[in-house]
Amino acid sequence: MSSKAAAASVPKAGAREWAGLAVLALPTLLISLDQSVLFLALPHLAEALRPTGTQTLWMMDIYGFMIAGFLITMGTLGDRVGRRRLLMIGAVCVGLTSLLAAYSTSAEALIATRALLGISAATLMPSTLALISNMFHDPQERGRAIAVWASCFMAGTALGPVVGGVLLEYFWWGSVFLLGVPIMVILLVLAPVLLPEYRDSGAGKVDLLSVVLSLGAILPVVYGLKELAKYGWSPGSAAAVLVGLAVGAAFVARQRGLESPLLDLRLFRSASFSFALVVLLVSLVAMGGFYLFVTGYFQMVEGLSPMEAGLWMVPSALASIVSAQLAPTLLKRLPLGVVIGMGLGIGAVGYVLIAFVGPAGGLPLLVAGFIVVFFGSGPAGALGTNLVVSSAPPERGGSAAALSSISGDLGVALGIAALGSLGSAVYRSGVQVPDGLPAEAARATGDSLESTVAAAQHLSPELGGQALAAARDAYTGGLNAVAVVCALVAATTAVIAMTALRGVGAPRGGPGPDAPDEVSARTADADADAEGTGVRVVPER
Repeated sequence: MSSKAAAASVPKAGAREWAGLAVLALPTLLISLDQSVLFLALPHLAEALRPTGTQTLWMMDIYGFMIAGFLITMGTLGDRVGRRRLLMIGAVCVGLTSLLAAYSTSAEALIATRALLGISAATLMPSTLALISNMFHDPQERGRAIAVWASCFMAGTALGPVVGGVLLEYFWWGSVFLLGVPIMVILLVLAPVLLPEYRDSGAGKVDLLSVVLSLGAILPVVYGLKELAKYGWSPGSAAAVLVGLAVGAAFVARQRGLESPLLDLRLFRSASFSFALVVLLVSLVAMGGFYLFVTGYFQMVEGLSPMEAGLWMVPSALASIVSAQLAPTLLKRLPLGVVIGMGLGIGAVGYVLIAFVGPAGGLPLLVAGFIVVFFGSGPAGALGTNLVVSSAPPERGGSAAALSSISGDLGVALGIAALGSLGSAVYRSGVQVPDGLPAEAARATGDSLESTVAAAQHLSPELGGQALAAARDAYTGGLNAVAVVCALVAATTAVIAMTALRGVGAPRGGPGPDAPDEVSARTADADADAEGTGVRVVPER
C-alpha cells in the first residue's frame, strides 16, 4: 500500500475524541497548577501549621519528587492494567489526597499527604498522553492534540499564582488543594463515556525489584540536584546524585535480563526517539533555571506580589500555546528538525533581549523577552513529545509517555541546579555591600537577594534601601549572565535538533509508530519481537 493510500485509510477523529481530549486536558492542567499554587499559600501555611524551615522545604518538594519517582512505574502499569482504568484510579486517589491535604492539621500530615498526592498524580501524566495516541490515529490530528496537551502545562504554571491569589483572598489556605476535587469528579464522570480503554494483555507481571530500583535511581538524582540548586555544592548532595546514577545502572542491567521489563530499553534503538528526549531535556534545562530567576525578578526587584507576577506571566504562556498550535501546521511544509530548531532559535533571541534587562525599569523588556522565549519553546515541547510517543509501539505508549515526562522533570531540576548556582555565583562576586551595615545585614546582602529582603526589614529605611539597591543590581547581573548561557544552550540545541532530526518529516502512519522511515523500521522489528513473545494488544471502547 502506498503512503498516500495508507494515510487515506487512517480513521479521522470525531466529536467524541475531541471531547475526550478536553477531558484529558483537565488532569494535565491540574498537575501544573498544583506545582505552582503552593508558593502563594506558604505564608498562610506557616501561620497555621508552624512548620520548621526543613518541613517547609519538604512541603514544597515532596510532590514533585514523588511524581518523578513513580512515572516509569505508572506508565508501564497503565500499559498492563489499562490506561483509562489507571487514569480513573488515579483520579480517585488525587481527589481523596487533595481533601486530606486541604484539612491537614500539622506540618507532618501535610508532607505525608503531599507525598501521596504526588504518587497519585504520577498515574495521570503518562495515562493522558498515551491515551491521546490511542484516540488520534491521524498523524496531523495527533500532533495537534499533543500540542494542546503540552500547552496545558505552561498555562497551569502561569495560572497557578493567579488562581491561588483569588482563592486565598476569600478562603483559607486549604482551598488551593480543593481545586483538584471537582476536576477529578468531572474526569470520573466523563472518562467512561469519552475515553477508550487500551491495555497490553500479553504483558507479564510488574517486577517489584525494578520498581524499587527505578525509585532509587530517580529520587536521589532529583533530590541531589535540588539541594545543589538551593545550597550549592556539598558532599551530601553530590553523593545523592552519584548514588542515583549507580542505582540507575543497576536498573538498566536488570531490565536487559527481564522477559517483561518495567522499561523496555528497545525504545532507545530509535535514534529519533533518543534525540527527541535529549532535545526535550536540554531545552527544559534552560527554561527551568531561567524561570526561577524571572519570578524572583518580578517579586524581589520589581516588588510585585505573587498574583501580580502570575498575571505578567500569562502573556508568555499564551505565546507558548499559540506556537505549540502553530507547529503542526508548519510541519506540513518543513522537516521536524527545522521547525523545532527555528523555535529554539527564536527562544535564543528572547534570552538575548533579557540579557540587557536592567535593575530599574527593566520590566517591559523582561516581559517582552520572556514572551519570545516561550513562543520559541512551544514547538519543541509539542513536536518533541509527539515524536517520542509516535516512535513507540502502541503497547509501549505508557512507557514512552513516562520517559517524555521524566526528561522534562530532570531537565528542570538540572536547570535549577546548574543555572541557579551560576546566578548565585555571579551575584556574590558582583554585589557591592554598602558601608555602615551591621555585620549580620552585610553577610545577608553578600549572600543573596532573598536574605537581603529579610534583613532590610530590620534596618533603617536609608540603610535598608541601600542594601536592597545593591542586592537588586547584583541579582540583575546574575539574571543577565543566566540569560546569556540560556541563549547559548537554546542555540546549541537548535543546531542539534536540525542536525539529529534532519530528514524527519511529519508522521505518516496510523496508530502505531509513524514518524520517519528509520523509526518505523525499528518499530516493526520491535513489533516482530513482541509477536514472538505472544504479546497481544487489546483496544477496548
